[in-house]
Amino acid sequence: MPSNTASKEKPYLSLVIPAYNEEKRIGRTLERVKEYLSARDYTYEVLVVVDGAKDKTAELAENLAKGWPNLKVIGNKINHGKGYVVRQGMLAARGEIKVFSDADNSTDIGHLDKLLVGFKGGFDVVIGSRDYRDAVGATQAVPQSVFKRFLGDLGNLFIQFLAVPGIWDTQNGFKGFTAAAAEKIFSKTIINRWAFDVEALALARKFNLKIGIIPVYWENNTESHVKLSGYLNALWETVKIWWYLWTGKYK
Repeated sequence: MPSNTASKEKPYLSLVIPAYNEEKRIGRTLERVKEYLSARDYTYEVLVVVDGAKDKTAELAENLAKGWPNLKVIGNKINHGKGYVVRQGMLAARGEIKVFSDADNSTDIGHLDKLLVGFKGGFDVVIGSRDYRDAVGATQAVPQSVFKRFLGDLGNLFIQFLAVPGIWDTQNGFKGFTAAAAEKIFSKTIINRWAFDVEALALARKFNLKIGIIPVYWENNTESHVKLSGYLNALWETVKIWWYLWTGKYK
């Protein structure tokens, strides 16, 4: 059984956590991640990429890193957007499998076991979905209202039509990539903010990578930073992704 302590050798797993003004949640999330990964039999690293936070997110993560050699904090003085820091973390990560997960642990790290099984099945990319139309058993702790689900479905159909046909939940922040797939995708991504998930999946399709989907149980956090304007921006960025694909910008 291999040790999962940090080393200079390439770890099996890299977990990338993008964080912006997460001082109320980052400590709890990292403690949960540490508890979970410390019980696994593979080597790992955790990278917290701080996106120009104005609170104590970086300080709290760095304090935890002092007693946890597997944890590394990458700090940015300027806020660039979630897409930017996920790309930054995925390209800096050294693992054979690279996973990114939200700082609020809304998709609990316990789903990682199912995600890793997908790679053993030959997939290049494995994503978590909250939508039963993607994977049987997918669910949310508190279902959204009928009106919000209706708007969400309209938006997703728009995303499917332009960029990622056949996937109902493109935005869930729990996605994994083989090292080769991560390099191929994130070395080409351009979107720095809202629709970076859509772009990553669209590029996976463009490069003929195999995408697997696992069901997740998702708990919406009431302190989420995502607003309606962010959702609308994601739709506009999807139009940009479609245009970039159409014009060959990703070559």
